[in-house]
Amino acid sequence: MAIHRLDLDEFDEIDYYLMAIHTSLEDYRLAYFINKKLPINLSKSKNEIHAQTKEGETNFSRFYYYDTDKAISWNLIQNKNEIISVRANDFQNLFSNENSEVSTTIHLLPEFKKVDFFLKIDNSGETINFSEIQQKLNTIESIAAIYAVDINKIKSKNNLIF
Repeated sequence: MAIHRLDLDEFDEIDYYLMAIHTSLEDYRLAYFINKKLPINLSKSKNEIHAQTKEGETNFSRFYYYDTDKAISWNLIQNKNEIISVRANDFQNLFSNENSEVSTTIHLLPEFKKVDFFLKIDNSGETINFSEIQQKLNTIESIAAIYAVDINKIKSKNNLIF
């Protein structure tokens, strides 16, 4: 009788590319401009990425497109989101009973705090010309910078599983 074993290292393989995007554009405007530059059709996904921290919980917006011909999925993911929580003032005045709002910024990948969005390209063995994609997206005027992220240096890789 043969013994079958699973090698857990097979599940650790990274089969996606990640691009960091610095821009002041809103998520829907960025998706529109990316759609114009690349042969893809990103659309707003109902499955936003949920994150919970000690400050509270939030959802990061996500735009998604699946290319059936090449079996590639494209995800435009928001990296920054704010949580607004209401706190009671420590000092209570006799005439005022006001609460203060506190805004906290949460990041999907905390080690990249200055990045506004990530473009995650999942593929199934298809080679992607990363420099061509980067060159096309650099022509969008409102993008300040776009570059590849070394996936091996990401500490919070679990946040990219969705």
